[in-house]
Amino acid sequence: MNISQNRIDDLNLELTLTISQEDYADSFKKKLADFRKKADIKGFRKGMVPMSLVEKMYGQNALVDAVNDVISEGLNNFVHENNLKVLGEPLPSEEHIQNEWVNGSEFTFKFDLAQNPEISFELSKEDEVTYYTITVTEAAKNEMKDNLLKQYGSLEEGEAAKADDFIIVDFEQGDMKVEGTYVALRSVAEAARASFVGVKAGDVLDVNVNEAFENETDRASMLKVGKEELATLDPMFKMTVKNVKTFVNAPLTEETFEKIFGVKTEAEFDAKVEERIRAEYAQEADFRFSKDAKAFLLEKANVTVAEKFLKRWIYVINDGKFTMEDIEKDWDLFIVDYKWQMVRGYLMEKYGVKVEEADLLASAKGFAAYQFAMYGMNNVPEEQLEAFAKNILSQEEQGRRILDQVENEKTFAAVREVVTLKKKKISVEKFRELK
Repeated sequence: MNISQNRIDDLNLELTLTISQEDYADSFKKKLADFRKKADIKGFRKGMVPMSLVEKMYGQNALVDAVNDVISEGLNNFVHENNLKVLGEPLPSEEHIQNEWVNGSEFTFKFDLAQNPEISFELSKEDEVTYYTITVTEAAKNEMKDNLLKQYGSLEEGEAAKADDFIIVDFEQGDMKVEGTYVALRSVAEAARASFVGVKAGDVLDVNVNEAFENETDRASMLKVGKEELATLDPMFKMTVKNVKTFVNAPLTEETFEKIFGVKTEAEFDAKVEERIRAEYAQEADFRFSKDAKAFLLEKANVTVAEKFLKRWIYVINDGKFTMEDIEKDWDLFIVDYKWQMVRGYLMEKYGVKVEEADLLASAKGFAAYQFAMYGMNNVPEEQLEAFAKNILSQEEQGRRILDQVENEKTFAAVREVVTLKKKKISVEKFRELK
């Protein structure tokens, strides 16, 4: 087999493969023999069909398979022998060559091949990336403290309903009566909410439920009917307020401090609040640094990708799952991520960044702790956290996400040691306005 190459540019090659009978003859014979062994033709014992009949019936299939094997082996050898870093895999050229599939013929094929670029750049202390330090204010500490006390608070009897309160009501319309329905005032449509704020037990209001409760699922639940029945109902109901329930913050007591942070005094509680804010701000600052560093590194690397080939390869390997329009729609985000994976790989190799099983488990445990904290569970036992983390890592998509996150974190940590961090203090308001 002869392979000639035509270099289109630094990244794209066109390969022309010329395949003679000598290249595929042995494979063709073996393919025919395999067809003969499996052939089940009336009048002949299995495996005893005359080869001339087998070739007549299956010859073209055997020929195509044999030639494809030669093509595959030839392309793989070419890539290996020339030490090419191939993008995806070679694709048949869009310039179609007509071949006549007859045993003994010479065949010619063209393939397009693209290479990933060589990445090489240096980092030093002359390279600067901004690292923001977010200022912790008394207002931020008070807000978090209030939010935590709300989170651990309770519903108690109230008088006049406030915007964040609940009311327990009966709805009546003719013979229809729905008793003891909970209504969160924050779920009432904004245009109707003013008439709900300030109501007390015993108050009676005429309410258009369609206007007050725009979400059909919530409306059906409150009226205790199927969603499909809503259209048949007159929307005007008499609403009688039975109780007002107001949300009261947890008290500033040792029991509350113990429950939330495992401490005993308000001073210790306040210190824990500040510690949490600093940790959250540090996470935000680290995330911002990773975003800025990623942009800096991509610009520094100046990676060029054979994008036209890559789009075509994605389209082909997905076998019709995406149209070219679909690929184009998300291309800007995809190509940045694709380039970043190459740059990250280069940096990991350059700085000896390794990801261990313990790194993945620690990251998954951090994610698990965050999930539990979202539900107010701040002191989850270590064994429960670890079991949850291992379950996360066992899920293919979640495991891949954790790996990607850890590789990013360790790569950025390595970069931080090499470049200069241009530290800048900033308020949380200004920080969150950054693009």
